[in-house]
Amino acid sequence: MMNGSTPAEPKVGLRELTRASVRDQIAEQALLLFDEKGFDATTVDDIAATVGISARSFFRYFPTKEDAVIGDPSALAGVIRDAAAARPADESAWVALRRALDAFEVTDRADITRGLRHMRVMMSTASLRARNVEKHIVWAVTLEPVIIERLAAETVRRDGVDGDPDAIRFEAQTLIHAALACFDVALSEWTRREGTTPIHTLIDEAFGTLQR
Repeated sequence: MMNGSTPAEPKVGLRELTRASVRDQIAEQALLLFDEKGFDATTVDDIAATVGISARSFFRYFPTKEDAVIGDPSALAGVIRDAAAARPADESAWVALRRALDAFEVTDRADITRGLRHMRVMMSTASLRARNVEKHIVWAVTLEPVIIERLAAETVRRDGVDGDPDAIRFEAQTLIHAALACFDVALSEWTRREGTTPIHTLIDEAFGTLQR
């Protein structure tokens, strides 16, 4: 216990915590500038000067300007996957996908303001819209095993036999991408309405439209 290894462990955690805090500050200032000046008109130098760092330091945290807006897609993918996996076993895959998106509900005014800013910036530029599609591909790949497992269980309960794996995989991919399309449409409408309608209401409406 006296070899020095134990005291060093909290420093690693503090370093990572500090790094995450700096990343958040950079991203927050970048969003403010993008929303005010436009994404294409805002340079990395502009962001760095606002935060009080060098442009070189910016690139230590974000490889591109787009990354300051999109962030790490795998982190949220894990949140959605875990939420879908935690749903009741007898719940349909479609309902489980809908309920997994409850993780994105925002009610706090500050969160709504930031969310609207994020969406305005993301919808304003083709490169960000393209990165958003890439993000959803990551989410879909992460969700696929959970939804396949749920669909396979549904098939056994309904038919009493295992279903065709290829057919189940195809169905899972179809449902996942349809769910993410509903999510995108709901977010776009939420932004257009300036957050006056709760996100969950719009997601419900989008899912209900497809279900009908």
